[in-house]
Amino acid sequence: MLAELAACSAAYSTIKTAIQQGRELVDVGKSIGAFVSAEEDLKAKVEKKKNSVFTKVLGKAGDDFEEFLALDKLKEQKRELESHMRLYARPGMYDDWVAYQAQMRRQRKEALRIKQKEQEELREMLTWGFIIFVIWGGIAGIVYWWFFS
Repeated sequence: MLAELAACSAAYSTIKTAIQQGRELVDVGKSIGAFVSAEEDLKAKVEKKKNSVFTKVLGKAGDDFEEFLALDKLKEQKRELESHMRLYARPGMYDDWVAYQAQMRRQRKEALRIKQKEQEELREMLTWGFIIFVIWGGIAGIVYWWFFS
């Protein structure tokens, strides 16, 4: 969780500096991607931890407050970025940034969906391969037993 928060903070400072200098979003696209990715990763880790079997069985973890602070810091950084974009950047830049974030989120979801589908297909192929191997092995064993016993 600390790595994602550090990535968010580094990307945030890069984006903030670029906006204050009047540069375009295109110039800091990599940092925006890093910020959005780290934000999504951080939120996913917190959500995964909340839904974890160990958390449910053993009770709440001691670092819930740390997670809350990390998410709150992220929310504050987003608010500051919005403010800087509305004050220092060209008109409509914040709206473009929100649209870019949504586009990247959709791309990541689609990539994740494709990856899960490929993993499921591979798992199915391996299962069928194992079943065929077992069946042919059984047939070979029966044939061997029938002729050589």
